[in-house]
Amino acid sequence: MAKPIIVVDPSPRELDEIFDSAAWARLESLGALEIHRGEGQMPAARLDALLPETELLIGQSDMPKARLDRAPKLRAIVNVETNFLQNVDYETCFERGVHVITPSSAFARPVAEMALGMAIDLCRGITAADRAMRAGQEKWLLDGAKGCFSLYGQPVGLIGFGDLARAFTPLLAPFGCPIKAYDPWVSGHFMAGFGVAAASLDEVLSTSRVIVVFAAVTSDNQGFLGEREFARVQPGSVVLLMSRAAVVDFPAFLRAIETGRFRAATDVFPVEPAPASEPARRVEGLTLSPHRAGALPDSLLEIGRQTVADAELILRGLPPLSCRRAQRETVGRSRSKPIERS
Repeated sequence: MAKPIIVVDPSPRELDEIFDSAAWARLESLGALEIHRGEGQMPAARLDALLPETELLIGQSDMPKARLDRAPKLRAIVNVETNFLQNVDYETCFERGVHVITPSSAFARPVAEMALGMAIDLCRGITAADRAMRAGQEKWLLDGAKGCFSLYGQPVGLIGFGDLARAFTPLLAPFGCPIKAYDPWVSGHFMAGFGVAAASLDEVLSTSRVIVVFAAVTSDNQGFLGEREFARVQPGSVVLLMSRAAVVDFPAFLRAIETGRFRAATDVFPVEPAPASEPARRVEGLTLSPHRAGALPDSLLEIGRQTVADAELILRGLPPLSCRRAQRETVGRSRSKPIERS
């Protein structure tokens, strides 16, 4: 019996950054691999020639209906860039039972860990004190802790309750923080299972001392955190932007920090890599991180592990479990854009 054809077209990922030797060996055992290495997508002529026998596509190849029509054996598309891009005819996939999945949770734990570290840094003023001391402008003891507070027992608000927020929530357990979250795509009953109370956006903004933005970008929410929303934040609070810059009005975000209303940290920027002229570089009270919260070698290798685990299930006629599946109700509203590296 011929092995199933598995097309591996991972750009902008590189094979050795997402597959360790064990995962690669498992993938090789599953089928006949047709691999495209190097920059850009697999040449169209080669992909089109392979599609009639392809059962699994690993990568971000454009898959409009015309291409799906050429792939009657296709069982799944695994997007290893970890976003649901708008280059797939999802409706045709749903109609034909083709899974479209992505190992998006691969970055959840390291991003959650970084968010906790940034939150503690902002609450206690660690980075600010370091900068002041290096400049010979430090203040000592209680004078040096002006505006700081302990994270213990502080009300925390989450904006977005997807993979990142669900990984972050248990990290707060030792601190005894009451947690509220706003996410119009998630039920209060589901949040309650994590010990989190559902709340309106205004309630999260106005009652939380620590606010963490984990919301993904959709066609409905671009720039939804703007001047009005930042004015709702309690003075002296801290705000972390950990998901995508497009969910905030970035100039309004910077203005709110410059007025001293809250301290903040961001791991994301409107343009990446951020140009030298990026205004955020000059804002006091803002801790900067160049989109590195999830950027650990093991996070990238987790992409491969999840991909192979679900490929094994799918090729056995079973549903995927590790990766997130595209949903008919929401995938068309996804507006995440591919980036060079996570």
